[in-house]
Amino acid sequence: MQWHGRSLRKPSGGKLRSARKKRKYEIGRDPMLAVIGKDKLRKIRAQGGNYKMRMVAAQYVNLTDQKTGTTKRVEIKDVLENAANPHYVRRDIITKGCIIATDEGKARITSRPGQDGCINAVLIEEDEG
Repeated sequence: MQWHGRSLRKPSGGKLRSARKKRKYEIGRDPMLAVIGKDKLRKIRAQGGNYKMRMVAAQYVNLTDQKTGTTKRVEIKDVLENAANPHYVRRDIITKGCIIATDEGKARITSRPGQDGCINAVLIEEDEG
């Protein structure tokens, strides 16, 4: 379990004496990392009875070509780069900012699959020459 409350240390390094204990609404959850595979979503209850959709696995991406302004649903072939963690490339984990290979070419993920429940990407311009 992760606690997302205030730190128990001051910026100077001294201890903070808390006036209260930890609260249930301050706990966090482990990240759900989206992988390439058959589409699978998980519904998570958030504060106030709201729901977040977490992407567990995805086969397709909503790909936008910024030159033409069109968006298509294309298949994800492979994860090529991931700045968040180099080991995510081997495990085919999709996060915001990672570079994927599609039928249309390379694309950069612009959505947060673990938070949004969908995968959106923009086409990367290939440098010629």
